[in-house]
Amino acid sequence: MTHNAQPQQNSINITIEALQFDLATIQIATNKFSSENKLGQGGFGEVFKGTLDNGQEIAVKRLSKCSGQGVQEFVNEVVMVAKLQHRNLVKLLGFCLQGEETLLVYEYMPNKSLDYFLFDPMKRQQLDWLRRCMIIGGIARGILYLHEDSRLRVIHRDLKASNILLDGNMNPKVSDFGMAKMFGVDDQTQGNTRRIVGTYGYMAPEYAMEGLYSIKSDVFSFGILLLEIVTGRRNFLGFHLENSAPTLLAYAWQLWNEGKGTELMDPLLKASCSPDDFRRYIQIGLLCCQEDANNRPTMSSVVEMLKTETIKLSKPERAAFLFTGTNHHDQISAQSSSANGLTISDDGPR
Repeated sequence: MTHNAQPQQNSINITIEALQFDLATIQIATNKFSSENKLGQGGFGEVFKGTLDNGQEIAVKRLSKCSGQGVQEFVNEVVMVAKLQHRNLVKLLGFCLQGEETLLVYEYMPNKSLDYFLFDPMKRQQLDWLRRCMIIGGIARGILYLHEDSRLRVIHRDLKASNILLDGNMNPKVSDFGMAKMFGVDDQTQGNTRRIVGTYGYMAPEYAMEGLYSIKSDVFSFGILLLEIVTGRRNFLGFHLENSAPTLLAYAWQLWNEGKGTELMDPLLKASCSPDDFRRYIQIGLLCCQEDANNRPTMSSVVEMLKTETIKLSKPERAAFLFTGTNHHDQISAQSSSANGLTISDDGPR
């Protein structure tokens, strides 16, 4: 075993060298983290836009000091995330650990995040049916890469509209791997945890209730995201505990079973979407959100269903309405919001 460790260590060191940014370079790029360059803020710290001297635009996440993660663990994780490369994942360019600063540097996404467009009545007009289908397909391919095609097996655990970033052409990129669990290719890709992280409303019931996560818990989150994208509504519509009106998922399940699925259609899509196409997407969303994780499709099946209209879809079993009526502000995420990027978490060794 020890004989194999050495070359791998060297290759990691080479990678670390390539990923290291000098603090002075980042200070110049961000105009010393000026307020004009600030893109956003979350539990992780602040995010700043920067421009390198070669003209490349970057986003710099300045991690807050409270992470309990050790330096070596942090660096190992940065290297792992940097090796995840797919056109539908946000690209991590590097990091800086100098003085008091812990910084992550990644590609800049000019169109912010999906929720910025999707839940704004005016901006949502830019998302016609074709554009929404492209966004859904891109997200699905990004997750498929994480689950099956990357050199690691990755369960994201915090898929939601604010963690899908949009590039200049509105192509979606999955971001924020702060909650992610990474497995070697031959490891089993499921586990359980006492510390449940993520966001209510996107969380599979077996994960929220028992801390069980697997690739199928990501499939559930993707199903919720798909329903939000085609309907233009949040899964939690702002209901509070005393008002146990249904979530979007519960409402979709109800209308689907009554044969009224098209009532969910975002009115803005009436001109660009056929009722049959819309019903098909709702059915795929409901298949992903089935209560029993074993019944949910894999992401490779989902990508095929989205791509090939001739594939006959099975009938969805009961959907999971775990948090009907929960206050949608209830986040149980360590970093509840994300702006433009990757979060390295302190969720113990991976």
